[in-house]
Order: sequence, then structure tokens, then C-alpha cells
Amino acid sequence: MNLFDILGPVMVGPSSSHTAGAAKIGYVCRKLLGEEPTQLEIYLHGSFAATGEGHGTDKAIVAGVLGMQPDDERIAISFQIAKERNLKVSVHEIQLKQAHPNTAQLKLKGTHQNTVIVQAASLGGGRIQICSLDGLQTNFTGDYPTLIIRNTDKPGMVANVATALSMQGINIATMQLHRDIRGGTAAMVIESDQPIAQQAIEKLKKVDGIVRVVYLDG
Repeated sequence: MNLFDILGPVMVGPSSSHTAGAAKIGYVCRKLLGEEPTQLEIYLHGSFAATGEGHGTDKAIVAGVLGMQPDDERIAISFQIAKERNLKVSVHEIQLKQAHPNTAQLKLKGTHQNTVIVQAASLGGGRIQICSLDGLQTNFTGDYPTLIIRNTDKPGMVANVATALSMQGINIATMQLHRDIRGGTAAMVIESDQPIAQQAIEKLKKVDGIVRVVYLDG
């Protein structure tokens, strides 16, 4: 536990879980999309759905998708800014099985037609957890340098990625492997001990079998 776990993050407020955490969810989703968003569908579950409007959860998520941090004073007018930037936003309620009470599902589309579907939970104190990405179960926070690699599910992929990172002097702190079906689509979520240079990311993109690489710089 550190000081921020006790005091909470620097934020506009009113809630570290419903506002600051929501803004971080939006911000990480923007990074996962990898381009300027043009369409955003927000689905709020549990406490997010019940009290989110009063806490500005929807505004915070939109602000994060627009690239704002939890302490940005423009969070209160994020819907207005979204309209000015031609970001179409819709907000809905949803019931999700076995989900944390403060959970949101976001569906984003970008300027180059990239799409991403993310389910994330706000755990309190501004901390979040990315629970699923495009239907694949995940478990990461975005607090550390993180690679999300989409690849075909075939032998040797993990070894090829680990070798490519090792050659660039990158030490893997944690690695999670996820797939939908055998031989189908798979994902690696890799947290590293140090920032990952663009050169290393470009080399990964050239590894046979890798479909997409997204980097969160923490």
C-alpha cells in the first residue's frame, strides 16, 4: 500500500472510483484503440449505472477517451468537447454476470475504422482493471509499461516474442496468455520493468503471426 491508496489520486472529483477511475478507463481505452476515436458506446453496470450520473461517471469516461487525465477541469464539459471533436457518444445500462459493481463496457471506433471492445472495472482510489479486450479475458491495470499483442494461436509465438524483447534488453515482469479457441485468435499481455522503445515495438510488428501490437506506457 502506498500514499495514493490512502489519499486517492489527484482528481477533479467527486469520487475516486466513479470519476477518477472512470476517466482512467476511458484514457486506457483510447490508447488501446490506437487512433482518434469517432464513435463511443458506453455501457454502465452495477453501481456505475445506479449512481454514475450523479458522480459524473459518463462524463469522466468520455473525458478519458478524449485524452484527459482525472485532474482535468474540462471533465464537466466533456460531452460538449466530444461534440466539437465529432465524437459520437451514447450511454446505456447493462447487466453483466460476475462483474465488479463499478464496471463499464466501452465500444470504440476510430478514424481509420479500428475498433476495440473493452470491459473494465474501477477498483477504488483511481485504480482500474482491464477485464476483457475484444472478448478475450484479460487482467491488467495500465499502470506499468504494457504490451498487448494480438496474434494467431500457433506454436512458437511466445518464444518468438520473448526472444525479440530480450534482444532489445527488455525484461518481462509478467506475461498473460489468452485465446478464444485453439488455433484461433490469441493475445499476450506483457508488463515490463522498463519503458519499451518504439524500435522494439516495430520489430515485434514484423514477427510472423503477430496481427497487432498496442503499447501502454504506464
